[in-house]
Amino acid sequence: MTQGAAEFLVRSAEISDLDAIFALECASFEGDRLSWRALRRFLKASHRPLLVARSGGRVIGYVVISLTPHARSARVYSLAVEASQARRGVGRELLHAAERYARAHGRDALRLEARYDNAPAIALYERLGYRNFGRYPGYYADGAEALRFEKALADKGLRK
Repeated sequence: MTQGAAEFLVRSAEISDLDAIFALECASFEGDRLSWRALRRFLKASHRPLLVARSGGRVIGYVVISLTPHARSARVYSLAVEASQARRGVGRELLHAAERYARAHGRDALRLEARYDNAPAIALYERLGYRNFGRYPGYYADGAEALRFEKALADKGLRK
């Protein structure tokens, strides 16, 4: 668990967080949403890949980390922060927690995708040391392109 500067706590999600996580998923993404059932599967996974930021007794953000067996990198599968909590360090702390999680699971890099026109997210990722290494044309349901980012978590550097 980590305490962020903006008076919130980042910890592993619990089953009691599921409805709030799903509500935040729906509020954050018009398309390409994770279903309640998919979120529940992540929540129940033995390696606990779903982390939440909580403040005032409620979920204000979450991150889902995907671990592919035998892969050297982990992937941020989904990340969302309540709109009222934007620019308060919640996303930054969730990414730091995801990096710690990836390291703890033997991964030397963390990857993620960002919609090409999501300037605030891209700026955050770049500030935190993520480097753009590619694109996924037509990645999103509406045909929008995704930019691919990676951050080395060990001394091996960025891989392509």
